[in-house]
Amino acid sequence: MTHAVKVKICGLCSRDDVGAAVAAGASYIGLNFFPSSPRYVSCEQAAELAKDIPKPVTIVGLAVNAGDHALDKIVATVPLDMLQFHGNETPERIHEIKKRYSLPVMKAVGVATAKDLECLPDFFSVSDQILLDTKPPDPNSIMGGGGKAFDWRLIADQSWPLPWMLAGGLTSTNVTEALRVTGAKQIDLASGVEREPRKKDSDLMLEFMRAVANVKREQQ
Repeated sequence: MTHAVKVKICGLCSRDDVGAAVAAGASYIGLNFFPSSPRYVSCEQAAELAKDIPKPVTIVGLAVNAGDHALDKIVATVPLDMLQFHGNETPERIHEIKKRYSLPVMKAVGVATAKDLECLPDFFSVSDQILLDTKPPDPNSIMGGGGKAFDWRLIADQSWPLPWMLAGGLTSTNVTEALRVTGAKQIDLASGVEREPRKKDSDLMLEFMRAVANVKREQQ
């Protein structure tokens, strides 16, 4: 029996979009606390959005190289279920964060070549999940690959001791192939269901979820 693929919809900025993502069947909702991101929400905005997210949907807070002061406010203000780190955080820093906040942690790793996967074992003992995203084309950038996919063959037939998510340029038109090649059980997307940054499209969300469901049925 094939288990349903879990979908994380990230970068939600309005109550309508949160409601649409939940209605579409998202297992995770991502709130972005990186000030330089076009999908940034303040702690106060995120707290309001979180009120509309029912259990058992997992609320994930995304941060980038955030210090303790910023994280203290985020965790104190927003009822998060998980923290996601998308910067240059070291395994030691991830360990400190887990100890300080007693929350599960997901570490994002940018992938462009097989060499980028070599750091994964360093995070296995300190993280609860791993997110594999497209490595930014600009070496000075610390976010994802701008809606672009990496070569999924790099992670085909891989087996890791932690739950992991696939991200990077996923849409309803390529998710079937992405799941076939990688065997991912969890996927993460933002721009693939947007009309423009900060504005999700409920029809695109439903279309994406249908594509994922069709993959599950084909594999049974």
